[in-house]
Amino acid sequence: MGSLQILSVLLFSLFLAKCNSQEDFFHCLTKHSNKNNITKNIYTPNSPTYSSILEYAQKNPRWLNSSHPQFIVSPRKESEIKPVIRCAKKLDLQIKIKSGGHDYEGISYRSESPFVMLDLSNLNKIKINLNEETVWVQAGATIGQLYHAIANKSKVHGFPGGVCFSVGTGGLISGGGLGPLIRKYGLAADNVVDARVMNVKGKILDRKKMKKDLFWAIRGGGGASFGVILAWKLKLVRVPEKVTVFTIRRKLKGNRDLLQKWQNISHQLPEDLFIRAIINGAGNDTEKHVEFYFQAQYVGPVDELIPLLKQYFPEFNLERKDCFEDTAANAEKECYEVPWIGSVLYFFSRKPNASHEVLIEKTIPIHKNYLKGTSDFVKTPIPESGWEMIERLFLEEERPQMILEPFGGKMDEISESEIPFPHRKGNLYNIQYLVRWGDNSESISSKKIASIRKLYKEMEPYVAKNPRTAYLNYRDLDFGTNKKDYSYSKAKIWGEKYFIGNFERLAKVKSKVDPNNFFRNEQSIPPYQL
Repeated sequence: MGSLQILSVLLFSLFLAKCNSQEDFFHCLTKHSNKNNITKNIYTPNSPTYSSILEYAQKNPRWLNSSHPQFIVSPRKESEIKPVIRCAKKLDLQIKIKSGGHDYEGISYRSESPFVMLDLSNLNKIKINLNEETVWVQAGATIGQLYHAIANKSKVHGFPGGVCFSVGTGGLISGGGLGPLIRKYGLAADNVVDARVMNVKGKILDRKKMKKDLFWAIRGGGGASFGVILAWKLKLVRVPEKVTVFTIRRKLKGNRDLLQKWQNISHQLPEDLFIRAIINGAGNDTEKHVEFYFQAQYVGPVDELIPLLKQYFPEFNLERKDCFEDTAANAEKECYEVPWIGSVLYFFSRKPNASHEVLIEKTIPIHKNYLKGTSDFVKTPIPESGWEMIERLFLEEERPQMILEPFGGKMDEISESEIPFPHRKGNLYNIQYLVRWGDNSESISSKKIASIRKLYKEMEPYVAKNPRTAYLNYRDLDFGTNKKDYSYSKAKIWGEKYFIGNFERLAKVKSKVDPNNFFRNEQSIPPYQL
């Protein structure tokens, strides 16, 4: 038999195996789905809408041509998930759970093993109880959909979630959830009062049934390690009818002292005032410079804000009139007094008086940015030498970005073991590093990724140590990944970056609720082993 014939036989065998796998999965689902026509919500690479569903899921399209799921399951009822778990176990298929957007490393939609992508985006019901001041939100709803629903019901309620409103509530909250209300109300996960989770046996558990260990683990420990997060019951927070948002822009050269002042006191400001700093490379190839801007929210009207700024940051030179006049032409500052929902739009680079409908749009952008991200926590102020290094790298490297978000306030009041997220008192601020590019050719992408890795390495002397810590929702596989043995001792290397001392407890919870490690991914919590 010639080589061409052998190749043909191998390809035909692979084709038959794939077809049989699909038939086995569909047959199994039909057998165990209690007469629900679950197969109508399942897509294979041959389905007409498979590509569009996968493309929408890939907010970061770096892996568009990498491994694809054998099946995409998009349930419309919670009951449709149980047979998917059962049949995936039977046929040795991995499940990757996709609740919304972002996922910096794409682990919810790619794998080296045959897998099913469980797309929860159709499970997006939201039920608000203003008398109780709570909301039940299904895990497939985006944080934007949640914000939109709250604003339609009340002018004096909000929720302390993240900035990027295309992110799914399932992933955002199970990883912690940083946002502009963090200093006043804590993380999104700090405001969870109940949850619904489907475990490895297909049983749906609420807070009472899952008991305290699992309820503890899913609020910041990454829910996909323990089961399928179906819904959260969240505590709504009170907000005034008007809040104030503003931006102050500066060039880094000549203004390092202002950035130094910010890092010294931003975590000590009144908890109603949140001021984050964003550092960018700017200019063109012939005339580069580094700029930064402060983007801020005050939970109250401008008349209360101005005296605070005169006390803490007179350098901003912000006056009441700046918040009521058209400041679009002002290159250095802008300010708005708006309802809370306007602040949500503002932090995601929208006009605060724009239509709220943008929060619930589900269109695929014509142009998507490829990106690489990572993170740090800072416990002591970065010295002058650190800012000099940052400015030098930003001038020579591939337009990276640093987003610095202050802690303090409510974050200082909550124990580091209250939920798995341990980065509480003692942290001045979090740093998110990002680099984006539009051409994913190897020459461009490798240069961009190398630049952010270089910046991350150069920052080592100035950030938290032993361990150097990171935020789970800015996941970085450079820290390490699970191999086939899913070793606890090896996973500690990256796991303690995210969870410090809470990692061991998470692994012990994993051993109780999923001892055979069915729910797994490249950085999932492994079962505990000495």
